[in-house]
Amino acid sequence: MAENLVIVESPAKAKTIEKFLGKEFTVVSSYGHIRDLAKKNLGIDIENNYTPEYIVPDDKKKVVTDLKKQVKNAETVWLASDEDREGEAIAWHLYEVLGLQKKDTKRIVFHEITKTAIQDAIKKPRSINFDLVKAQQARRVLDRLVGFELSPVLWKKVKPSLSAGRVQSVAVRLIVEREREILNFKPTSSFKVHGDFNSSKGTLNATLSEKINAKKDVKAFLENCIDATFKIADITKKPSKKSPAAPFTTSTLQQEASRKLGFSVSQTMAVAQRLYESGKITYMRTDSVNLAESALKTAESAIKKNFGDDYHHRRTYTTKSKGAQEAHEAIRPTFLENDSVSGSNQEQKLYDLIWKRTIASQMSDAKLEKTTITIDISSDKRDFIATGEVLIFDGFLKVYIESTDDESDEEVKGLLPTVKANEPLEMEEIRAIERYTHHPPRYTEASLVRKLEELGIGRPSTYAPTISTIQNRGYVVKEDRPGVERSYDMLKLENTGVQEKKLTEITGAEKNKLFPINIGMVVNDFLVDNFKEILDYNFTATVEKEFDEIALGNMDWSKMIDSFYNPFHKNVEETTEHSERQKGERYLGDDPKTGKPVIVRIGRYGPMAQMGESDNENEKPKFAGIPKGKLMETITLEEALDLFKLPRELGDYEDKQMVVAIGRFGPYVKHDNKFFSLKKEDDPFTITKDRAIEIIEAKREQERNKFIKTFKEDETLQVLNGRYGPYISFGKKNYRIPKNTDPKSLDYEQCLEIIKKGDEKKSAKGTTKGRKKK
Repeated sequence: MAENLVIVESPAKAKTIEKFLGKEFTVVSSYGHIRDLAKKNLGIDIENNYTPEYIVPDDKKKVVTDLKKQVKNAETVWLASDEDREGEAIAWHLYEVLGLQKKDTKRIVFHEITKTAIQDAIKKPRSINFDLVKAQQARRVLDRLVGFELSPVLWKKVKPSLSAGRVQSVAVRLIVEREREILNFKPTSSFKVHGDFNSSKGTLNATLSEKINAKKDVKAFLENCIDATFKIADITKKPSKKSPAAPFTTSTLQQEASRKLGFSVSQTMAVAQRLYESGKITYMRTDSVNLAESALKTAESAIKKNFGDDYHHRRTYTTKSKGAQEAHEAIRPTFLENDSVSGSNQEQKLYDLIWKRTIASQMSDAKLEKTTITIDISSDKRDFIATGEVLIFDGFLKVYIESTDDESDEEVKGLLPTVKANEPLEMEEIRAIERYTHHPPRYTEASLVRKLEELGIGRPSTYAPTISTIQNRGYVVKEDRPGVERSYDMLKLENTGVQEKKLTEITGAEKNKLFPINIGMVVNDFLVDNFKEILDYNFTATVEKEFDEIALGNMDWSKMIDSFYNPFHKNVEETTEHSERQKGERYLGDDPKTGKPVIVRIGRYGPMAQMGESDNENEKPKFAGIPKGKLMETITLEEALDLFKLPRELGDYEDKQMVVAIGRFGPYVKHDNKFFSLKKEDDPFTITKDRAIEIIEAKREQERNKFIKTFKEDETLQVLNGRYGPYISFGKKNYRIPKNTDPKSLDYEQCLEIIKKGDEKKSAKGTTKGRKKK
C-alpha cells in the first residue's frame, strides 16, 4: 500500500518527479484532462447559470478506473498538475471524478521540476484554488458557446463543415486584413544615392542625406557632381550602448525560436514541454520576466567564472503585461551552471537559446562609439553622410544577440577610416539606385504571436493552439512563395561621366509566411459583417481581462458569461434568419467567345470559376476549380478563362487516355480511373505527355515499394515505406519503427510490442492535446 499517491498530467513528468521522492511516494499520470464538456446539448446547462456538464471520454475511462484503484490504496493524494489555470482545472477534475476527500488530499505546485522545488512543494501544500478553476471554466464554456453556435451559422450561410472560434476568428481577421493591405499597396520608387570617396587613410562609403524621387533630378544631380569638389565638413563621435533583452516569456521564446531556429510555434512548445518535464527548464507557459533570487545568484557566479567580473550586471525585470497570469518566473534553465544538456538535437538547440538569453539578461551593457562624417559637395546644398560603429566593450553581445522580424535592407555599419575636418576627398564613384517602398510584411507565426500579445488577445497557453487551429481548419496556409522579376534603374557617375543601366531583381519572395486562402477570407467577411463584437480586437482583449479578474476572485464567472451570451445568442438568431448567403461572389466580365458571364465564388468543394447563369434551364453553366494560391479577389478574367481549358487531354498511354485537370486537392493527371497529383513545379496548362507518364510511373514505383511486410496473423497490420521512412500501420494508426531496427526483420510479435509502446507514448502526448482544448 502506497502511503502517498502523487498525480501529475504526463508520464514524462511523473518519471522525473519520482526520482526526487522516497519509496513512500508513488507517482502516476492522468494523461492530461480526464473529463471534458459533453458534446450533447452544448455540454452546458444555460438555464442553470451555465453549469457545465462534464463527462469522462471513452479514451480516459480506463485511466480513471486505474487511478481510482490506486487512490483506494493511498493514505494521502497529492495533486501535482501544472501551476496555471489549466493545471488547476485538471487538479479539480481529478478531485471530483476520483471522489477525493479534502482531509486526505493536498495540492502542490512548482515552476520547475527539481529535487529542491518538489521537496519544498511537499512541505507547503495548499488547497485547490477555485478562482483559477472558475477562470479556466469560464474560458472553456465561453469558447464552447461561441464555437457551437457560430459554426452552424457558417454551415448554412457559407459552406458545410466550417468552424468559428472566439480567438481563432480574430487571428484569421488579422491575417486577412494584412493580406488586403498588401493587395491594395501601391509601391512608389525613389533613388538612393551612394558615393565612394578616397581619403589619405582609406575609402569612405557614404549616402546622400536625402532620397531623390525623379530620374531626371538624379541625372541632373550626378551631372552637377562631375566638376564638384568634396571635403570633410564635420566629424561627430557619440558614445552609445545596447542593453540585453529580458529573459524569455512564452511569446518571446516562440518568436526567437522561430527566427533563430526555424521552429514553428507548436514545435517550440512541444520541445519546451519535454525540457520542462525532464527537469531542465522552468515552466514554459508564462508571461513573467522575473527571475528567482537563486537564479540571479547562479547567473552571477556563471558569468564571473566564464567571462570575468566586468561582464556581470545584476538586473531585475518587471512584467509589463497587464493580464499576466499568476506569479510565475520567466523561462530559464533550472541549473544555470549547465550551459548544455543531453537530449534530442531540437532540445539541445532550444536549451542553448534559453541558457544564452537568461545569462545575457544578467550581463553588462555593450558599449559602442558611433561616428558620423559629413561630406560637403561644392555644387549642391545636400551632403553625403558616412556612419560607422565601433564596439568598445562587447558585454552581453559576447553571448547573445536578439533577432528581429525587420525585413528592411539596412546596411551593416562598420569601421570608418581616420579623417580630419576640411580634408579634401577624391570622388571614386557615385551611384543612384532605384528603390521601391515595401508593403507591410506578411505575418510569420512568430510575428502573429507578437501581434496577439500586443492586442491582449489570448494568453501563453493559447498562442500555439490558436495558430495551429487556423491552419488545420484550412483558413490559413503557411508556405514559401517565389518572388517576381522587377526592373530598376541605376545611374552611375565615374570618371567617364554618367552611365545608365536597366537591371532586374527578384522581389516579393516569401518564406514561412501565413497566407489567407479564399474560404478564410469569405468566412472572415461574413463574421465581420454579422458579428462585429466577436471579431472586435478590443472586445476580445476585454474578455481576456475579465478571465483575469475571475482568476483573482474579483468577478463572478457565470455573470460574466451571461452578460456575453444573451446579446450574442440574439445576434446568432437574427443572422440565421435574416442574413444573405455569403459566397464571395465576384463578376469578372463576359467570355469574349460566348458572351456568357464569368464569376468566381465559393462552391460546395471550395473556390471555383463559373461560366454561364445558374438559373438557365436550357444550358447548364460550366465550372472550373481555382488552384491553390490564387485568390478570388485578384484573379482576372483572362486567368479565369484559362481554367476552362481544363480538363485537357494529353493523349493515350497503355491504350488509355490521360487527362489533366484541377480538383479540390489541386492539379492532377487522370489515367485508367486513377488520379496522380502534379508536383508544385508542374503547370496543368503546359504539362507534356512525357512528363505526365513520368508522374504516373513514379507513383507506381512508390506504390510497389510501399509494402515491406504483411502478416497472415492479421492482414491489417502492415510494415510500410512512407515519406519519412519505414513505419507500421495498424488500425488506422501509424507507428514509428525504432532507429537501427531493420523493418524487414520484424516479426508479428515484435510489431505488436512496437504498437503497444507507441500507444503508451501517444497517451502521454494526450497531456499536451488535452491542454489545448479551447
